[in-house]
Amino acid sequence: MQLKIQPAQRAVTLGQYIIENRATVRTTAKKFGISKSTVHKDVSERLKIENPVLYAQVKNILEINKQERHIRGGLATKRKYSELSQKKKNQGR
Repeated sequence: MQLKIQPAQRAVTLGQYIIENRATVRTTAKKFGISKSTVHKDVSERLKIENPVLYAQVKNILEINKQERHIRGGLATKRKYSELSQKKKNQGR
């Protein structure tokens, strides 16, 4: 879903998506087919000017995501090594 709209309106759209889905910058970027840098700039700079109330809500969600980041990373690492272990077991049969 590529967004071809003005940057200020795009910032509002991205902010609404982040709030509705409690999404991370990465998942938002993937959903809209734009870079993480663009999402971050839109919701941290443009949105602050365009819609300060929405900006505050998005900032809270992104702060929560930042606090949980190490947990998601640990789970991803655990999943990776669990899958590798399972592959080794299956190859030994």
